[in-house]
Amino acid sequence: MTKEETRKNFLQKRKTLSEAEFQQLNLQLYHQFFTQLDLSFIKCIHVFLPIEGKREPDTWPIIDRIRREFPHVRISIPRVVESELENIYFEGLHQLKKNKWEILEPQQGVPTPSIKIDLVLVPLLAFDRFGNRVGYGKGFYDKFLSQCRTDCKKIGISIFQPIEKMEDVNSFDIKLTGCLTPTEFFQF
Repeated sequence: MTKEETRKNFLQKRKTLSEAEFQQLNLQLYHQFFTQLDLSFIKCIHVFLPIEGKREPDTWPIIDRIRREFPHVRISIPRVVESELENIYFEGLHQLKKNKWEILEPQQGVPTPSIKIDLVLVPLLAFDRFGNRVGYGKGFYDKFLSQCRTDCKKIGISIFQPIEKMEDVNSFDIKLTGCLTPTEFFQF
């Protein structure tokens, strides 16, 4: 399947989930995150804020638990500046406002240098068994991930299982090092 076909297919699959199914999948992703990922050596984690209208996995419970139980971990969240992601340390809900795509993002705060980030939770629509992902096609995360350290973990979060293979991967696509689903953790 091409990226465009995959994008359309998985956006539609998200829409067909009932609210109860969606909530259950998010709860399972939350448990997988804290079961599968060791945060003891993580100093800074980048977490995307979910686009509710696109039914992205809900990262808010993960953010909340990290803030409560892992005080040594700093959380960084993205905002779009022109055609790039800028990362800002998360201080609290007071710094957030919706942008033109209806995504909450920080309006102010201390910038997070990409080199300081140890783990990135990567939004995606779908992924394949080789660590390739499909997002919304704007390239924000591929640009950002290319600026991260080589040892930075790039972990996708997917409501669905992987497809077999992405047909039209290119040299600008940055592979994931792992992907969480509600039932398992894939490592690449």
